[in-house]
This record gives sequence, C-alpha cells and structure tokens, in this order.
Amino acid sequence: MDFELRQAREKLEREQRERMQRAKAKAERESLAKAEAARRQEALEASHRERRLDAARAQEEADRTMEEVMQLGKGISFSHMFEALRYDGPGDKIKLPPSSFKELSDEGALDKGPMYFRLSKVRDTVPGAAMEQDAGTTCCGVLEFTAREGSAELPLHVWNNLFGSDTPEVPLIEVKYTSLLKGTYAKLKPEGGGFSDLPNHRAVLETALRNHATLSENDTVVVNYGQLQYKLKVLELKPASSVSVLETDVEVDIVGSDSVLDNEDDQHVLVPLVIGNIESSVVEEGKFRYYKFSVEGNVSEKVASGHANIEIKIDTDASGGDTDIYVSRHPLVFPTQHRHEWSSHEMGSKVLILKPRDATLVSGVYSIGVYGFKGTSKYQLSVAIKDVSGQRIGEYASASGSVDFDSVLCRNCKRHIASQSAHLHEAYCMRHNVACSHDGCGVVLRKEEAADHVHCNKCGRAYQQREMEKHMKVFHEPLQCPCGVVLEKEDMVCVRFSSWSRGTLLTQFLKDFFLSSWWRAF
Repeated sequence: MDFELRQAREKLEREQRERMQRAKAKAERESLAKAEAARRQEALEASHRERRLDAARAQEEADRTMEEVMQLGKGISFSHMFEALRYDGPGDKIKLPPSSFKELSDEGALDKGPMYFRLSKVRDTVPGAAMEQDAGTTCCGVLEFTAREGSAELPLHVWNNLFGSDTPEVPLIEVKYTSLLKGTYAKLKPEGGGFSDLPNHRAVLETALRNHATLSENDTVVVNYGQLQYKLKVLELKPASSVSVLETDVEVDIVGSDSVLDNEDDQHVLVPLVIGNIESSVVEEGKFRYYKFSVEGNVSEKVASGHANIEIKIDTDASGGDTDIYVSRHPLVFPTQHRHEWSSHEMGSKVLILKPRDATLVSGVYSIGVYGFKGTSKYQLSVAIKDVSGQRIGEYASASGSVDFDSVLCRNCKRHIASQSAHLHEAYCMRHNVACSHDGCGVVLRKEEAADHVHCNKCGRAYQQREMEKHMKVFHEPLQCPCGVVLEKEDMVCVRFSSWSRGTLLTQFLKDFFLSSWWRAF
C-alpha cells in the first residue's frame, strides 16, 4: 500500500514539474517574441526616419547645387555628365552634342557672349557605388556642337590637364556652364629649359594663347615652336583662379629658372659660345647639343666684304664616336638634319667655313647643332674669324704656272714632266702609283692606298672606305615624305595630280635639302 502511494506521489510531482517547465518555456518564448516585435518596430521606425532625413538632405544638396550652378552660370543652369573622348586639335575648346546647344539656347546662354565650362573628372570608387567627383578640374571654351550624344570631345590640352597620364577605362566628366572674369595677370613657369632662348619668346607665347579661351591655375600650357615643344605651368592668375583670355590684355610674368646653367643636360638649350673660346662637352648618339654665337659690328662688316670668314671647328676624340654639325641663322633657332643652312658630315674632326649668300645677312645670331652620329663622342668646339688672303672659300690652295714647252705628258698620272726626267718619272710613277679608273675621277693614288679609295655606286662621289657607311646613311638612307612616299634624300619629290593641272612639287624636306650648303672639311 505504501509503495503504491509513493509511486502516485512521485508521478504527481513529476507531472507538476513538467507543467511548470512548459509554462516557463512558453513565458520565455512570448517574452522573446514581444522583444523581437518591439525591435523590428523600432528598426522600421528608424529606417523611416533615416529615409526622411536622406530625402531632406538630398533635397537640400540639390537646392544647394542648383543655387551654385545658377550662381556659377549667372542664372543659367547647365550641368551634365559625359563620356570624355579625345580629338587632335589646338587650344582648349571642346565639342558638345547638339542637344547641349538646344538646352543652352533655351537657357539664354547664347545671348551672354562666349560660353565657358568648368570640367571635373568623375570616378567610380567601388563597383555599383555612386559616382564621386575627383579633385581634377579645369575650364574651357566650346568649339562646336557636333559630338555624339552622351559624349564630349576634348582637345589634347584639356585632356592632359584633366587626366594627365592616369586615364580611366571609361573616362567620365561633369560639364558645368560657368561665367569667367577677364584675366588681367598670369604667372607662368617653364618646365625645363630653353624657352627663353627663343627669339621674342613672349610673342611666341602670345601666338599660342590665341587658340585658348581660358586659363586655370595649375594647368600646363604647351607652346609649339617648329618641331620643338615647351611646357609652361600656370602658377597664378588674377582676378580669379580661372579666367577668360578672350578680348583682353593679360600681363604675363614668366618666372623660374630657364637658364642654361640649371638645364645643361637639356639637349634643346642654346649654350652661349664666345668667338675665340673653346667649348668642351660630350654628346650621345642620336642627340643634339646646341650652341649660339653672335656676329656684330666691325666683324660682320669684315665678313660681308669678303675679307674674313666665319670658321667653325670641331675636334672629336678618336675613340669610336663621331659627330655631325649643323648651323643655321636665327630665326631658325635649332638646326636639325633636315632644317639648316650649313652642315658637315666628315668623319672625325672637321672645319666648316660659313659664307652667307647675302652680305646683308651676316650680322645676327647663329646656332650650332652638334649631333651625335655614332656612339658617345667627346669634342671641343670653337668659332673663329679668319682673315682671307686671296683664297676663295671652298678652294684648295694650289701652285699655278705655265707649262714648260720642253715637257711630255706622263701616261700614268697625266702630268707634264720635263723631258730630261720624263723616263725616270714615268717608271717610278707606274711602279708606285695608280690612277683611279672611275669615270670622271682620275685621282692618282699610291698603290697601297688605292684599295681605300672607293666611289659611291649611287652618286659617284669619292670617299675613303671607312667613310662610305656614313655617306650611305646620311645621303642614301630611304626617308618618308609627309605625303607617304619613301625615297632617298636627293629624290624626295612628290608628284601631285589634280583635275586642273599636273605638276611636280618639291616637299619641304627637299626644299630644306637644296637650301643646305654641304661643305667638306679641310
């Protein structure tokens, strides 16, 4: 009996504990559910509040941006994002799509004079993220409205100042209409040397700026002078950081070191050369080193009258290197292989005598270009004024006299020899000398030297064997004319046909060649 009562009591206690545990678990679940519901409600309310705040901030930002755009454009609102494309052209005027012209016209921008735009590059930091405006900005004008829709075409000046060497895969820019004040002052600094050596370099800069509508601080302006290119950094502008340069007088201040001493390694720098002094230097293969000297006053009168010559001498170290020299008179500042007035291509050391074609052109500034033809060459360069004693430029001094009537002609060297010594001379001459058999040459050479005497099989000129390689490279290496024809230098002629006439025109390359005087070294 007691056993049954004990079992019944234990069963009752066990059931009571289970009911209490179930009730407790249910209460905990209900509590957690209420807490989760409250948390979700709070998160939902927070999300709604954040959305309302974001909308308010976006509206505030849009209002501020619109106000800035309106203020920037003085009542004209134009701000669009375009894909940037590059086109080859001078200056800073971009091309926009036709739809931009309609929008600007509707805004009344055409009635406010020249149109200017502020360009900013845009980048995407994270895939799928919002586009962010980068720090790079510049200003520009507009050339025409012919770009395809959704794109803006940028000239090289604007492209390089906006992107530099870091071009994104898909370059995007933001274009905003802006109003610019007329510039009154600009401070520029040349990057590298040689710009101040240009004759009237301020006029050269002014000519380059005629292709520009605007200038912005930290931009780089490129000035082309013939085949050379100079870069100038815009350091300061007044009255604003971006100004208009159309129909205004701008005071330009060129600052910074542009001297030869600070840029002595720049191959496009004119090193002053004093007549009578020797300048020593080194030039590498394929590069130029430039010098300048002046001929003025009594010296120019003496040269113009024919009583003196301008003599340029270069002594090259015989260590495997070789040089060429090219000379021009300003305004041709930097003579090259195809643009010069005088030149010498002899092997080793050489002397070049200048004889201006017009006596009135003697006075002035001359440039010398020392070109490294082969290897690294050490050289000494000098300019001197040499008195002329009856000898004409380009002629070798030779003894003159009448032919002795009692003489015979040597069958080998073709010289008139006195009759009494003719047999001895002819025997000796035929034993030791040989005449060149090339048509029109006839030079008499020692037999041991005859093998080194060769003629070019293209032009027939006589050279030593070691000079032939250089002669072939300088005069007979095929060159490409701007018209696309590939010819040798002396055959560089383009034939142009038209429906009206048929004629042969000399290219600028050939014109420069014929204007050059090829003097041989003495």
